[in-house]
Amino acid sequence: MTWHHLVQRVRDLGRYDSDREAEHVLDAVLGILGSQLTGDERCDLAAALPERARAALVAPIPLTEPVTAPAFVEAVARNLNTTLAGARWDASCVLAALTDLVGEELTDRLLAYLPRGYALLFGRADLTPAAA
Repeated sequence: MTWHHLVQRVRDLGRYDSDREAEHVLDAVLGILGSQLTGDERCDLAAALPERARAALVAPIPLTEPVTAPAFVEAVARNLNTTLAGARWDASCVLAALTDLVGEELTDRLLAYLPRGYALLFGRADLTPAAA
């Protein structure tokens, strides 16, 4: 998938008015996601992305541990200067487009790496049993 196709997918999923708006959301969410990932998951996701998306993903220095899904959404809201509901929408549109791009196997690995709660942002049911 090219950068243009990825932008179009995000634009369609998010019902954004322009490519520019979709690009802005895509860059923001990828940057925040990139700060959550390390190791093979970060490298494999970067390798699967078009060059411009890869640059957005790897630009931030990764955190020592990924934040919770609600903290991720809060970071997106701050970055995009939007509400939490708007940020959930934006993050979900980008992460669903990434799933379309990278496939189920890598998405499964990303979800196994990230704290519980991210599955819903990727457009999946969170079927992981809660710890007792």
